Amino acid sequence: MRCIKSLILTLCLFACPFLYAQGSMQSLGETAVSVNHKVSKNYSINFAARSRCFLYKDNVVQYQQQQVDIFHFSTFSLNYNHKLSFGVYYRHRHWFGSGDNETRFTQQFNYTKQKLGVRYGHRFRTEQRFLNTKNIFRQRYRFAVDFPLNGEKLDIGEAYLVNAVEGLLSFSKTEPPETDIRVSSQIGWQVYEKLKLQIGLEHRAEAFNLATKHYLFVLTTAVLRI
Repeated sequence: MRCIKSLILTLCLFACPFLYAQGSMQSLGETAVSVNHKVSKNYSINFAARSRCFLYKDNVVQYQQQQVDIFHFSTFSLNYNHKLSFGVYYRHRHWFGSGDNETRFTQQFNYTKQKLGVRYGHRFRTEQRFLNTKNIFRQRYRFAVDFPLNGEKLDIGEAYLVNAVEGLLSFSKTEPPETDIRVSSQIGWQVYEKLKLQIGLEHRAEAFNLATKHYLFVLTTAVLRI
């Protein structure tokens, strides 16, 4: 019953923007591989690579590569529920003629709480984005809920669900402030003890305080722990 209610809520969140955005929506595919390593009890590192491509653009189904991203996070566990992270991120678009390259620095604070097998996560993030033509300073808050679909503990071979909603606020000297919202739902599998696979959808409403643009992302992710 818990997972059914969660799925219904997520579908409603996805469906509402589409009632008025069908004509302007674009669809993209995003594939990521993430590698996590715990260096010590209180320190862990993450490296990831991600590829993004257009699947539906200008009312035409097509494949058009948009960018390739690589990034790193260093995470410090303050205690069981609180974590502090610092990251650096590089986005390459020049190869594909789709825009500016970008270097990004990130500071992040995570608070998680688990009850009856359900984990609730609050993520606060600040970003400094440096592009060729402008600099952007962005604040983000994400609330996420994840839980196993069988029982209260995730075992090898079992599935889990991750739902999240995130708000973003961006500032730039050359452009007015911009607000975005993202809603996502993904189903994952604990394939092995150290490998998880996830697939899902994310709807993004970008610049909805100015002239809203809608994007539907098809997400595929592999998470490896070494």
